[in-house]
Amino acid sequence: MRYADTILEIISSSQSHMTAEQIFFALKQQCPSVVLATVYNNLNTLYAQEKIRKISVAGYPDRYDKNTRHDHLVCRRCGALLDIHLSDLTRELERQTGFAIEGYDLKIRCLCPQCRAKEQAADQVCKSQGL
Repeated sequence: MRYADTILEIISSSQSHMTAEQIFFALKQQCPSVVLATVYNNLNTLYAQEKIRKISVAGYPDRYDKNTRHDHLVCRRCGALLDIHLSDLTRELERQTGFAIEGYDLKIRCLCPQCRAKEQAADQVCKSQGL
């Protein structure tokens, strides 16, 4: 595919977990005639070829990531994604299940520092108003 290598480079060089729209805008800087459907088609192909990871979080657009071994923290309030590097659980999962594990995507729910601060501030307001 004509744009696949450039899209793969955009994802590989990104320090964030980009949405299709963000990838589209980054690609459009290099290839002004590209359309959003082309980006989606290429993302689907790259994902099917296991060259990238797709991260789905309910209520948020899918995001795309490098295909390297790592897991994710997902904020339950704002949907922020943060990489976390844990030891590989494949052998332990295989031992417990008796199945050959081909791979896994671990998403750990958390409350990011910004959302935690907002909740604590809201709690303080409620307490100060006797609620």
